[in-house]
Amino acid sequence: MPKEIIQQMRKQMEKILESTAKEFSNIRTGRATISLLDGITVDNYGAKSPINQVASISIPEARLMVIQPWDKSKIGQIEKAILKADLGLNVSSDGNVIRITVPELTEERRKDLAKHVKKLAEEGRVALRNARRDANDAIKKLEKAGKISEDDSKREQEETQKITDENIKKIDEMLKAKEKEIMQI
Repeated sequence: MPKEIIQQMRKQMEKILESTAKEFSNIRTGRATISLLDGITVDNYGAKSPINQVASISIPEARLMVIQPWDKSKIGQIEKAILKADLGLNVSSDGNVIRITVPELTEERRKDLAKHVKKLAEEGRVALRNARRDANDAIKKLEKAGKISEDDSKREQEETQKITDENIKKIDEMLKAKEKEIMQI
């Protein structure tokens, strides 16, 4: 029984880590990355499709992205979708390809982004602690019901704490890497 509870908690924590990593990847750092376009869709013959499914995306320079649609008639739609997403990118088109220039971040904007990343990391940590609390509550219920001994209960709670500490450490490492990336000029 406690093993299933801990397994469930591990799965929940993995999802929290993935979610936090995804949030981090959506933060623009002054460098061109394909993940900047995640979530932007264009109409592709009646269906909404991500840009990477209607065009090839390349990054020839650190602050330049080039999008080459497979169907040239989609250029206008792709350009409008990127502008509508309001990512603060400079978008230009020559009829064949779309060039996206990622502007340099100001020092003030870097500090704001660093604060935002810290907030996201803290939200991730809180979610991890909530998952640990839920698992510990379930373990305590088993102990009260007499299904496991007090010693087993303590041992399982120590295990949940250890797993939580490991995952919080992972979020801290992700935070450190993202802050370094943001503050890099």
